[in-house]
Amino acid sequence: MTRGEGMKYSIKTQLIGIFTGLMAIVLLSTWMINNFFMESYYIVKKEKLLIDTYSILSEASLTDDYEGESFGEKVRVSCGENSILLLIVNNQYKKMYRNFYSEGEAGIMAGRLFGYFMGIDTTKSDVLKVGDGYVVQKITDPNTASDYLESWGTLASGDYFMMRIPIESIRESVRISNEFLAYISIFVMLLCALVIWWLSKKIAKPLSELTDLSKKMADLDFDAKYTSGGKNEIGQLGENFNMMSEVLEKTFSELKTANNELQNDIEKKIQIDEMRKDFLSNVSHELKTPIALIQGYAEGLKEGINDDEESRNFYCEVIMDEASKMNNMVKKLLTLNQLEFGNDAVIMERFDISALVQGVIQSASLLAQQKGARIIFTNTGSIDVWADEFKIEEVVTNYISNALNHVAGDMVIEIKINKLLSEKKVRVTVFNTGLPIPREDLDKIWIKFYKVDKARTREYGGSGIGLSIVKAIMDSMNQKCGVINYDNGVEFWFELEADETANSVSEQQEKEW
Repeated sequence: MTRGEGMKYSIKTQLIGIFTGLMAIVLLSTWMINNFFMESYYIVKKEKLLIDTYSILSEASLTDDYEGESFGEKVRVSCGENSILLLIVNNQYKKMYRNFYSEGEAGIMAGRLFGYFMGIDTTKSDVLKVGDGYVVQKITDPNTASDYLESWGTLASGDYFMMRIPIESIRESVRISNEFLAYISIFVMLLCALVIWWLSKKIAKPLSELTDLSKKMADLDFDAKYTSGGKNEIGQLGENFNMMSEVLEKTFSELKTANNELQNDIEKKIQIDEMRKDFLSNVSHELKTPIALIQGYAEGLKEGINDDEESRNFYCEVIMDEASKMNNMVKKLLTLNQLEFGNDAVIMERFDISALVQGVIQSASLLAQQKGARIIFTNTGSIDVWADEFKIEEVVTNYISNALNHVAGDMVIEIKINKLLSEKKVRVTVFNTGLPIPREDLDKIWIKFYKVDKARTREYGGSGIGLSIVKAIMDSMNQKCGVINYDNGVEFWFELEADETANSVSEQQEKEW
């Protein structure tokens, strides 16, 4: 979806469109109803007003004098405030009362009244109501070409009357009302549009944050949190998202652990018998030499082949050294046995591989100084990975120990951490200057008890198990490891799954130990 399409379908845009549309429909409907039906409504109201006025005037005609103040007040209240033209004549059509001063208008009304009663008026009219003593009608006066709402008939006193309201005044009122409503509608629409825009922005902002948060969670970025707050339903939804993110991260970690265990279980049963045979064969072979040395030197001590103290001390040191090597080898064998048989559970978790490598280097720095070797670590900042932290620490320790045991030439050990972006992996490499590994031995160095240079391995007390432990650990996490020969040395490497959501890579820095 493009940015334009996203804006088109955003809640903010939809809210503005819906509310503005509804408001426009309401205002337009009001204007149309006012424009098309207001005149009819006015005429109905004026019709009722004429009937009410007739009742008041008819009753007053029995008791009040047309010229008296009481009748005039009633006319003023009933007619004057509603623009009603009133004419009263007797049965001789003599003018008894009128509330206007135009003689011409009075003559026209008297003539029409005469025509109505005599039945000689042929002007077309629209009769609205016929009552007891009165008629209400709409008519176009041929003398003035104006439309009127008329009421004519006989008062209770027997006198004739006619009341008129100009319809043009009603139309003018409707026009002014419509014009005023149009201006008000434009102003209200602009004001409401601003209010709706502000409200929609306020509502859409946390929803947009929740949308981004859900996308990050879908990409397994569990560090993203909802921060807009609020105590309404959206705020509660955001808090639930945060809780769900924590639960998902925990579940994802457990799932990775369970997935590794499942993959290991599939292969474990097939390999168990073979591993037992290899284990017994290799252990018996590797223990044969140190046991023979211990037995020989112990018998020599017992038989007193050399009686001097220096020789006895030498014999004891050989026995202790061989016993220590056997103890170390047995420990490694136990570790390897647990890994290969799947008895040592793999706990997948997220940690900083850069900090772990730096910690192992610091532990090995004293031994490096004793050997006269320089350890160079290219620090790339914090890089998070998914793996078993304690087992990876053992892998790094074995690689660095192996490099220290075989470093030669320039006496340099270089450690690097690189991100393989295309594969979403992190590769850790440990390079040491010295002799490369013979090509025919490259695939065999991972086998238990295999030694490329048996004499040199014996010199530093190697058992040929360290790289086997590395291979077993990496296999237990379904990750790769390997070795690369160079003209001036050897590089060992292993890969781990990168945590794409949390890595922050800083400027590279090299540190030397």
